[in-house]
Amino acid sequence: MEKLTESRLKTLHEEHVRNLARMEQSNEDVLVHSTDVPGGYTVPPHHHRRTQFLCVFSGVVLVATDRGRWMIPPGHALLIPRGLEHSVEMYSDVSMRSVYIYSPEGRAAAREPVVLEVTDLARQLIAEALRKGAVAEDRVRGELVMALLLDEIGRLQERRLGLPFPASGRLAGLCRDFVAQPSPAAKIDDWARRLNMSRRTFTRFFRQEMGVSFVTWRQQACLFACLPRLAAGEPVTRVALDAGYESVPAFTTMFRRMLGAAPRAYLTSREAA
Repeated sequence: MEKLTESRLKTLHEEHVRNLARMEQSNEDVLVHSTDVPGGYTVPPHHHRRTQFLCVFSGVVLVATDRGRWMIPPGHALLIPRGLEHSVEMYSDVSMRSVYIYSPEGRAAAREPVVLEVTDLARQLIAEALRKGAVAEDRVRGELVMALLLDEIGRLQERRLGLPFPASGRLAGLCRDFVAQPSPAAKIDDWARRLNMSRRTFTRFFRQEMGVSFVTWRQQACLFACLPRLAAGEPVTRVALDAGYESVPAFTTMFRRMLGAAPRAYLTSREAA
């Protein structure tokens, strides 16, 4: 990753402000934008008047809102509802494409962020939409490409890569500490004791606050901590042991259950795509 000097950070921020202003002033129903951003940069909190389909081609991105955090590895996209304030943190050098959709129909009408697995067809359509926008060729063909792209976005499969996060309170403190140093061995009883609750009360409280069980959230948080390191090329064995897993097979089983493939095969296929 390149070293982010104060001058470089200023340039990146100015580019973001210009691009945001240009998109917000446009009257187009669908806009497609391409961005390559160095690791370590965080796009400050902002929002759009269109629904954003943020697709990561390479690298790992973390999008944070007051409703939770969403990790986006290569080959995935986050659907961000219009009007929702969010920041975007680059965990590594990132190449991403965004589709901004004004229409309030289909997936663009989503009220909550959702992570989607991007198909080869969707990637090719995004690339074609960018090419058409650059050379301003046949408008009819361009409209057909956009229409097919929107249809394909509506067919993409959801992936459980969102991490609910409380905005404040003692539970938020426990969650922040866990994300900083995750462990699959974390116990419900320990968290309940730290909040002066019984196990049953804590279990009910956690699900009410987070929308998922403690065990599910713990698995997701561990995955969050591991994905950027794996995407950066660190050995699976080191990442698994640092995350508190007793063996690589145990880590691989968790990863496969969450993302459908073993760590290295999954990331290799995504980067190749």
